[in-house]
Amino acid sequence: MKHDEIRAQVAIAVRACMEKKAEDISILRLDAQASGFTDYFVICSAANPRQVQAIGDEVDEKLSKAGYEPSHVEGRNQAEWLLLDYVDFVVHIFSESARKFYDLERLWKTATRVELADLEKPAPKKATVPAKSAPAKKTAKKAVAKKSARKTTAVKRAKKGS
Repeated sequence: MKHDEIRAQVAIAVRACMEKKAEDISILRLDAQASGFTDYFVICSAANPRQVQAIGDEVDEKLSKAGYEPSHVEGRNQAEWLLLDYVDFVVHIFSESARKFYDLERLWKTATRVELADLEKPAPKKATVPAKSAPAKKTAKKAVAKKSARKTTAVKRAKKGS
């Protein structure tokens, strides 16, 4: 999946959390070396179990409307920690006490914190160093080969004439 598409999905999830008044929303961009299983964590808190459920339902609904379904959901019945796994990102919705206990931000301290505004901007293009073009090399080789062929032909004609 394209990086911009993943960022757009994470932004939808964050906006859904905001709509249901989630508290202390964190977006973490995980290091590729540290986490091979996902790119982003969205972490937020809710004041009570009903709000945990409401936030999870809103995230699920908004992403479903956009055509994305979670591959895995955990914690629907407990409402202390609801996890929605979309493969490229995971949404964690905690009760305040569960969030303090698990402290994912500390566990993933190598992750880069990202703001919603950063997700909504197009991803910066990687700078590339232009390589010498293959056609230019081939053209130069062809020119040398033609010049060499002309010399050979001229030498053969000269020998015939003498």
